[in-house]
Amino acid sequence: MKDRIVFIGRSNVGKSSIIRVLTGRKVRVGKRPGVTLGPSFIQFGRHTIVDMPGFGFMQGVSRRRQEEIKDFIVRYLENSREIILAVQITDARTFSDIARRWDKRGHIPVEIEMFHFLKEVGLRPILAANKIDNVPVSLRDEMLDEISELLGLGKSWQMTGDIIPVSAKTGEGIGELKRKIRERIEGV
Repeated sequence: MKDRIVFIGRSNVGKSSIIRVLTGRKVRVGKRPGVTLGPSFIQFGRHTIVDMPGFGFMQGVSRRRQEEIKDFIVRYLENSREIILAVQITDARTFSDIARRWDKRGHIPVEIEMFHFLKEVGLRPILAANKIDNVPVSLRDEMLDEISELLGLGKSWQMTGDIIPVSAKTGEGIGELKRKIRERIEGV
């Protein structure tokens, strides 16, 4: 399974749902965090999408198991030579609030840490800001600009080329996400 595209993100942000809409394939989707406990592989043209387990809080999953999953994700990303791209999925509505909460506690927010880690290991991440349909249109640019700043990408999300607003529920932005994935892959 060469040429893998990893889909990664916190628990319950819609990774599997985005993959289902993107590929048209049946993907196990859960209503609660922690349904995906190991990687799932989905054929996508000549590439393989890897649906990674979520990181962070998972209801009904022990803290020890959550740490094991997080360690597995890091090792997988560091050691897999087949990965050519990472798509990090986030919940557009909650990203900034969660980041500020972690920051107040003196911790690097997990989603920000993951985005930088993906860059460090050379996976040229795309951030898919999911659930954009739940954000009023008049507030979207401001919210996406804040995400861009928190990630250290600059003040304008549109200038980065790394953030794609999407909705697994409505299909909004999925065409743009596909285009960005192709653009990144062809640049390999």
